[in-house]
Amino acid sequence: MLTAFKAQPIIELKQRDKSKIESVLAYGDRVFVGLNTGSLRIYRLNEPTTPAPQGVDGDGQEDNETAVTKDQVPAKRLTDLLHEEEKFSKRAVQQLAIIKEANVLVTLTDNHVSIHDLQTYAQQERLDKTRGATTFAVTSNVDRDAETEVPTLVSRMAVAVKRKILVWSWHDMELDSDVQEISLTATVKSLTWVTGTKIMAGLDPGFTLINVGNGEMTEINKPGAATDSAGQTNTRFAAVTSSGMGYMGMGGWVPKPMATKLAPGRLLLAKDVNTLFVDEDGAPLEKRQIPWASAPDTIGYSYPFLLSLQQPNKGVMEVRSPETLTLLQTVQVPNATLLQVPQPNISLAHAGKGFLVASDRIIWRMLATSYESQTAELTRQSRFDEAISLLSMLEDTLLKDKAGQTREIQIQKAQMLFAQQKYRPALDLFTDAAAPPSRVVSLYPKSIAGVSSGGTGQETAGSDTEAEPTSKTVLENDSVETPAQTPKKSKLDQLKSSAKDSDTSSIKSVATNTDNENKTKSEQSLDGANLKQAVLALCSFLAQSRVQIQKYLDFDGSLKDAVADQIAADKDFDPPFRNLIVLQDNVLRETIDWEKELFNVARLVDTTLFRSYMFALPSLAGPLFRLDNFCDPEVVEEKLYENGRYNDLIDFLQGKKLHHQALELLRQFGQNKAEEEVMPALRGPARTIAYLQQLPPEMIDTILEFSKWPLETAPKESMEIFLADTKNAESLPRDKVVTYLDTMDRALSLRYLEHVINELGDQSSHFHQMLVDEYLAKIKESDSDSQDDSLRARLESFLRQSKSYNKAKTFRQIPSDDPRFYGSRAIVLSAMGNHKQALSIYIFQLKDYAKAEQYCNDLYLASTEDDTSDIDPEEIYTTLLSLYLRPPQPESINWPPALDLLSKHGARLPSSTTLGLVPDSLRVAELHSYFLGRMRRDVAASNTVRIARGLHEVRHANIEAALAFGDAGTAPAGRAKKALIGRNKHVTVREDDHCRVCLKRFGNSAVRVWPDGEVVHYGCVDGKGRVASGGRGGGGFEGMKRGSWN
Repeated sequence: MLTAFKAQPIIELKQRDKSKIESVLAYGDRVFVGLNTGSLRIYRLNEPTTPAPQGVDGDGQEDNETAVTKDQVPAKRLTDLLHEEEKFSKRAVQQLAIIKEANVLVTLTDNHVSIHDLQTYAQQERLDKTRGATTFAVTSNVDRDAETEVPTLVSRMAVAVKRKILVWSWHDMELDSDVQEISLTATVKSLTWVTGTKIMAGLDPGFTLINVGNGEMTEINKPGAATDSAGQTNTRFAAVTSSGMGYMGMGGWVPKPMATKLAPGRLLLAKDVNTLFVDEDGAPLEKRQIPWASAPDTIGYSYPFLLSLQQPNKGVMEVRSPETLTLLQTVQVPNATLLQVPQPNISLAHAGKGFLVASDRIIWRMLATSYESQTAELTRQSRFDEAISLLSMLEDTLLKDKAGQTREIQIQKAQMLFAQQKYRPALDLFTDAAAPPSRVVSLYPKSIAGVSSGGTGQETAGSDTEAEPTSKTVLENDSVETPAQTPKKSKLDQLKSSAKDSDTSSIKSVATNTDNENKTKSEQSLDGANLKQAVLALCSFLAQSRVQIQKYLDFDGSLKDAVADQIAADKDFDPPFRNLIVLQDNVLRETIDWEKELFNVARLVDTTLFRSYMFALPSLAGPLFRLDNFCDPEVVEEKLYENGRYNDLIDFLQGKKLHHQALELLRQFGQNKAEEEVMPALRGPARTIAYLQQLPPEMIDTILEFSKWPLETAPKESMEIFLADTKNAESLPRDKVVTYLDTMDRALSLRYLEHVINELGDQSSHFHQMLVDEYLAKIKESDSDSQDDSLRARLESFLRQSKSYNKAKTFRQIPSDDPRFYGSRAIVLSAMGNHKQALSIYIFQLKDYAKAEQYCNDLYLASTEDDTSDIDPEEIYTTLLSLYLRPPQPESINWPPALDLLSKHGARLPSSTTLGLVPDSLRVAELHSYFLGRMRRDVAASNTVRIARGLHEVRHANIEAALAFGDAGTAPAGRAKKALIGRNKHVTVREDDHCRVCLKRFGNSAVRVWPDGEVVHYGCVDGKGRVASGGRGGGGFEGMKRGSWN
């Protein structure tokens, strides 16, 4: 059971004293005791010399029994009798109360309410209207005026007189003369103030909530359906009905209705063993009945516990939680009949720290233990729900790190549920509590948790402090330095610290002190179906933890900027992910590397999640490691290799940028050197080629290293590594690629150079010259005519198109005595501007007159299209003709191609030079075609000049006609003619004509004529053809838009 209170007897009547205690009241350090003889005794409470902050320490020892200083001497007695008013009343003092603001003591004696001076105890007034009173209740509150908002201290006293309630009010210490009277349907048995203006009246028929401000009364009904089985509607709670036995069959005894105010806005009503929770408006709350074994004699509320005194013959006081209604403590108070709890009207810090219980001979003071010790005791007893409920009822200011303590207890409860094989509820609670992943993972065997496992498959709460540093150390792969100093522990740290902390030692070892049944279950091995069920639950927890980690940590292992800036600015700053990390007790705060700690947690979470997926949900493992993650590469690699998931292994290594390892595996798989049988897709170079294509250009060394065996195995397909239409392939360092490919195979480098120049348009002279060199070398090495012809065609085509290679170097490299290179030499000579030498090769070495002629045609067209060309178009044909007719020795004159040239291109040859080259021995008839061509060219030129002259004259005549007569006279037939006015046209202005702009007559004013014949005043339109500002508009505006015609 919980030790929330300890009963301390403070007043005990002496044996010779025949009086009996009828009422008690605690006020400050005073205790007022009303006796059955009518006497009033006032005692002083002697407080301990060294009081604890919250009453009693965790060992249950009172604070005044602890060590004191030399100058402090404990009080000899707990109370001293200060004063006794023997003739305070003629009858027993039934009830006492104090209205502090009015400085009065209120008593109920002889069924009358009297008011006494609080200092002298002299009776000031006996309220005659209260004759027959059975009980009263007082309250003090601060009211604000509805209009002025000025606060006023208002005290009210409600007195139950048979079927009436009389209400007296004090406003700022002054008693109002008006007494409010409220009539009810039955005798009032109890009164309890709910708020400053609402009071709950307990009657035999039930309870009624009364608003003393407006007189409104609300009957308290049972919750549930509007109509019960008997057909009655709105049945009152605790009502005496005719159905069943009721309360009237036992000698006429009717149980007393009782009420007590709980937390703000809540009230407990009780009658016999029946209870009902209501709000301050009287509405029932959804809450079950309190499981009392027998009807209580008195109920009360001492923050945050519900109290009930059983019948005197039982002599016990029960302490329950108002949330869970569980019995937490039973305090022995023999024959106790009175329960007096001061109302916490000032601060919750004074609430629940002491109240009085009295029998007819003894008064006990209930000393409350500290809240930390209460939660520790509940946790030690594995009553986690009660501990959490207790923390939830307490204000934050009453605890150190309330949220941290609640979270720790939730984790302890989750560990207990896990030990009971309730895996899903346990992991859900771990998630709600945001438990550190290392504590959760350590509950699992090594097959799931790896080195973070607790070792037995089940992790107890008491071993958290040992398991967590081990897990953390292994993850960091280095030793943790232990500082010389140990920082002061917070309350949350004390919950997880050693047993020497009395308030929290029980929490640490909760799992080792659980029930025997739980121990038996926790000792069962976690395997088989149980392990799979536990792992499935773990997956959800780890997935949630992963989401939380990614809010603060990037995948490169660095903290996000916002969090990193806060940590850098304040060394004592607690990052928002603090709850995810378990730190050793002896770690100095300023030495904590939060980034490293969070990264270790992230690695643990992702690696454990991967193991869990591989065990329970293999299909989900792929999406995890293919995306960005913090998985331990060694663990994933080992696990995937063991399971034969080689393709997934490659994807993971690629995602972690472990390209060398991935490519090495692909080489083993592709060359069929692996120990295990692999899938067909991994055999051969295809997978390696695809992988290398995805690598960035910065990894050129790795690309070249692992492209060797694919190039040797399948060179055509492997060249796609360098030739693919991708950004990576196009951005590769081309010099390195060419050099590497040239060492592999000249054909590969030739293919790459062609791709770079022809496809990518690289104009580097270096690559162009290399391609020429490759062509020449390949042709020289070629032993196949077909291959030789193809290479020569590609070389000659490239030499014609490229302008970037070195002409002189190329010309020197081309053999002059090899017929295969004659055409190439001619092309290079042409590029160098040596046209005569190029033509000589075509004519004398190749004997290809058609190519020679085409060569001249190309030069002629190029020179005529390019005005900047330095080639004389007529000279090129003259050079060819001279080589035909005056060849160098020992060549002879070649008449047929010469005559053919004259007949085709004679008009392009200068007459004087051409005839000078023709020998006198040549018959004129042979030159018939030449002369005919020349004449036709001259006639064509003459005709062109004549036609151009005629067209010019016609155009000139049309322009003159348009200027003189307008466009209408020159418009083509069939087209609508516009009446445009020429320079010799005129307009007639009549005497009655008006200007369309100003609407005035023209008279002798100057006028302006628009091209459409419209006439306006000259001044109505400015020089730019715009209507003057004084004009009012009118006709002729279409003409204005087309411009003025003067």
